[in-house]
Amino acid sequence: MPEPVVEVDHLVKRYGDLVAVNDAAFKVSQGEIFALLGPNGAGKTTVIEILECLRTPSEGTAKVFDQDVTNNAGAREIRSRIGVLPQDFNGLDKLTVRENVDFFGAMFRRRVPTQELLKTLGLEDKAKVRFETLSGGLKQRVGIAAALVNDPELVFLDEPTTGLDPKARRDVWKVIRSLKAMNKTVLLSSHYMEEAQILADRIAIINRGKIVALGTPHELIDDVGASRRIILRRGGAPVAELLRKRFDQVRVEEDGDVVVQLTGVSQVWTALSLLAEAKVEKDVDVVLPTIEDVFLKVIGTRITEEGELA
Repeated sequence: MPEPVVEVDHLVKRYGDLVAVNDAAFKVSQGEIFALLGPNGAGKTTVIEILECLRTPSEGTAKVFDQDVTNNAGAREIRSRIGVLPQDFNGLDKLTVRENVDFFGAMFRRRVPTQELLKTLGLEDKAKVRFETLSGGLKQRVGIAAALVNDPELVFLDEPTTGLDPKARRDVWKVIRSLKAMNKTVLLSSHYMEEAQILADRIAIINRGKIVALGTPHELIDDVGASRRIILRRGGAPVAELLRKRFDQVRVEEDGDVVVQLTGVSQVWTALSLLAEAKVEKDVDVVLPTIEDVFLKVIGTRITEEGELA
């Protein structure tokens, strides 16, 4: 088992009467992508800023590279070994991509050559382009280059794809995956469920400052017991009555689709066999549970059409 890079135990952060982080505890192992997933205001950024030595905990402990974030000498060591893409990253508009990376690199004693970073992040052909003319996705790539310029062991990415269109978001995902291939540890904060499910080795779901679920995507889905379902397009009442003989949760939508809620894979096969025996010739969709289903159970919040927590 890889050594933990981050250790958080009974972490609390108060601002007057507001408890922004409430008894949080988790570990992040070397080389993994760990996602903090939650709605706006859940406490994700506060946790990350504590780990970046930008805020002091009210209670509990937070260690990075076995160094306490509240210790001055430890904080200096932590800062020298981490890279940060803040939620509101913005480069210098009038400088080119190369000049921006050079600017951020000049802040560190140890740094990765600019050309190497541009190649790694697919920015070579944009090297002489001004930052202000870049698309949102390319601007985020420059931000990630700035986060990697000191060759960090741990990279913090705070909401790296907020506001990006679907294609740009997926382009940034490719970059994040490449960080894992480089053996970097990544702590990713997000409120996009698909993003966390696709990228993360493990996910901590945080709500109102409290960790309400923790595990791999598969573990979370299994632990919460999110159901499978099948949808029979335009199945209508006759098909619904057939399925109700074996299953309790069967409904007919306004458009005639029949939806059957199932508790496990064996029930999926049972339902499909029943339909085959009855020679029901309708289009069938099998819908597997996702992190979205987990959220609806453990948080019960509203989800936008873009898959973002509202």
